[in-house]
Amino acid sequence: MSKPKVLISDKMDPNAARIFEERGCDVDVITGETPEELAARIGEYEGLAIRSSTKVTKEILDAATNLKVIGRAGIGVDNVDIPYASSKGVVVMNTPFGNSITTAEHAIAMLMALARQIPQADARTQKGEWPKKDFMGIEVTGKTLGLIGAGNIGSIVAARAQGLRMKVIAFDPFLTEDRAVEIGVEKVDLDTLLSRADFITLHTPLTDETRNILSKENIAKTKPGVRIVNCARGGLIDEAALAEALDSGQVAGAALDVFQTEPATESPLFGKPNFICTPHLGASTTEAQVNVALQVAEQMADYLVNGGVTNALNMPSLSAEEAPKLRPYMGLAENLGSLVGQLAHGNLTKISIEREGAAAQLSGKPIEGAVLAGLMRQYSDTVNMVNAPFLAKERGLDIRSIRHEKEGAYNTLLRVTVGTDSGDRSVAGTLFGADAPRLTEIFGVRIEAELDGHMLYIVNEDAPGFIGRIGSLLGENGINIGTFNLGRREAGGEAVLLLSVDQPIPQEVVDKACALEGVKTVMPLAF
Repeated sequence: MSKPKVLISDKMDPNAARIFEERGCDVDVITGETPEELAARIGEYEGLAIRSSTKVTKEILDAATNLKVIGRAGIGVDNVDIPYASSKGVVVMNTPFGNSITTAEHAIAMLMALARQIPQADARTQKGEWPKKDFMGIEVTGKTLGLIGAGNIGSIVAARAQGLRMKVIAFDPFLTEDRAVEIGVEKVDLDTLLSRADFITLHTPLTDETRNILSKENIAKTKPGVRIVNCARGGLIDEAALAEALDSGQVAGAALDVFQTEPATESPLFGKPNFICTPHLGASTTEAQVNVALQVAEQMADYLVNGGVTNALNMPSLSAEEAPKLRPYMGLAENLGSLVGQLAHGNLTKISIEREGAAAQLSGKPIEGAVLAGLMRQYSDTVNMVNAPFLAKERGLDIRSIRHEKEGAYNTLLRVTVGTDSGDRSVAGTLFGADAPRLTEIFGVRIEAELDGHMLYIVNEDAPGFIGRIGSLLGENGINIGTFNLGRREAGGEAVLLLSVDQPIPQEVVDKACALEGVKTVMPLAF
């Protein structure tokens, strides 16, 4: 079996390449290429490790015919077209914790520099002046810090600020009351934060909801004389509005490490006496650069070699320890999704995925992804767990995941139900032993069968002689039967036959089976 091939296309710590090699990957380090050169090369690689220089565009992804994973050494993934990567089935990972402390410390450093006007005082002192009376700073002790975003970095900033004896309030829609208590902050709405904070620091990704969160209107709501720090993402602040507020005194000072356009060679903020800036240095420490490079190599190798998924932005996380336990369930889930997708007719409107018994104790997202991968394979031949939810959403499917604590007739059970124009259709399955998937029910009929290879699904009237007729038909056409599985609702009623065969069944044989007495439905299946 050949080793997965990985390309490192941006400069990063050389130990990253060593980790890839030690963990079973072949790695090439080729940096500084043009987009055209990268597009010409990328087709041979399954993994792409990047920092901020490489732009993974639609054109690069179209050329990356073997790509399975993109790893960003750092937090920001603005340089990756994540929706298109998802549609192509490519996992996108980042390293959200590798530079958290570094970025948080930079925010605190900027805050302190603002409070004491250190860059301005330094510049004039080094010119030979002694402008002691021109720089009257303020203490941070007892002041209120307002966090916009209280995730990993924001919570570290909160802890450092509390060490400086600051009171910390936070606006974050995802911050729970319990978490706020745990990190020692007061949860408030945005308007309250703006009106109360002496200092504001931003720690949120750039999304449609957060773009220009400090707009002209919101800056006008701030406490007069506020000081603002942004070490998160450019575009969170309206820079022109901030410049006006600095001139008017509404904002006493601002410190930015990030800009809407980078490299920032010009800005309405440049030259303001109460403005300081750095060239996106938040993650620029020796420790952080090493950490993110090593982490991205570990995560990518884990995925390519063992199937573990860590810090993925478009797929549920799945540790290397969890993967072996979940793998048989995911195989069962994918087969059930495929079965119901092949058999359910009409427009699909919804799908529910139910887990009972032992299956209810497992992570639901990977199982859901596997079901959707099997289902959506009827509509795309390049579907996998990454792009299946994307394709399902495109088709307007309502997806529900249901967990039942109580154990039913089986120790573990998965049930997949789809809603169609003609009603709901449900299939269910279990595991025999620890890793042998079995179908246990199809459209309300109990039946035990393996789902594998080429199969034939037949619904017929339960009458003597039918099994002999279908066996003779297949034998006469040179089709060997592997397994033969029967189920029925009641004696003399509707019966289901699910059999496996050694080769695809020609359409003319399917047509002959449809013409047999008592046959209602004949469907060839493939798994």
